[in-house]
Amino acid sequence: MALARARRRERSVDYWPGFVDALATLLLAIMFLLSVFVLAQFLLSQEITSRDAVLDRLNAQINELTQLLALEQANVQDAEDELATLRASLAQAEAEQSRLQQLLASGAGQSEVAAERVGRLTGELEEERQISQRALSQVELLNQQIAALRQQIAALEGALEVSEQRDRQANAKIADLGRRLNIALAQRVQELNRYRSDFFGRLREILSDRENIRIVGDRFVFQSEVLFASGATEINPRGREEMQKLAGAILELQQEIPPEINWVLRVDGHTDDVPLSGTGRFRDNWELSAARAIAVVKFLIENGVPAERLVAAGFGEYQPLDMSGTLEARARNRRIELKLTER
Repeated sequence: MALARARRRERSVDYWPGFVDALATLLLAIMFLLSVFVLAQFLLSQEITSRDAVLDRLNAQINELTQLLALEQANVQDAEDELATLRASLAQAEAEQSRLQQLLASGAGQSEVAAERVGRLTGELEEERQISQRALSQVELLNQQIAALRQQIAALEGALEVSEQRDRQANAKIADLGRRLNIALAQRVQELNRYRSDFFGRLREILSDRENIRIVGDRFVFQSEVLFASGATEINPRGREEMQKLAGAILELQQEIPPEINWVLRVDGHTDDVPLSGTGRFRDNWELSAARAIAVVKFLIENGVPAERLVAAGFGEYQPLDMSGTLEARARNRRIELKLTER
């Protein structure tokens, strides 16, 4: 009866490794999404930094032009003040000239002195007129420079508005890209899970219902005794029959999975915790588990499975299913696991 209870325990399905693998897959997906988010944030920060540098440069140019405009306006105001002074002097000179001419007309004795003063005032008046003309030309030039500065400021403000509009468009595109990437990733995970379920369903149908061939979580498990003799890595004849059925199921599944899904079948080798002597072909359980996984992969390749769709991994004794340390537990831990996953 103890033997019967042990067999029933061995036949029972252990869901814990499947839960752990599902949780690991979820964590990997979350890490991938976080990586994509960090990458998008990095690209966005680079874009924003570049935009900020451009905006700072444009603002600096606008400030510089504003200062130049204020300076030019101050110069215009000075020129206008000088022009007003010159005009006042010119009016005063003209009034003095008119007074002297009146004096000249009224007093003949004073004509010579008046004539001299009139000549001097006439020269000063002409000089004042020339200075006034130069001031008017300078004011006109300053007005032209102010108009040009205003045009440059308007052009820079337009460029600044275009840059800000591009920033808004880039931010919208990045947000939309992240949303679409999340949707695509979720769809890929759902599709792969569906094909994994179909794959395991077919394996249940084509492989014989044996206690040493079972499904644990999202993995198909072959006990090592089905495929290998003790300490060996050559697949025995019975194991070859089972592996040929497996290869046929993989080839059928390959026809159905869309090419855009980058799937692989991972073959994991596991041993028990009994150390090797180190004097044989393999120094430790790492080498033995890896060699058995590679042997299964090579056999599948020989039977038509594309090499790029296969991955071999050795875990030694460090991923046990049963840690009780009994003979039955060690037998369960010696196994080959198949897992359909995405690269």
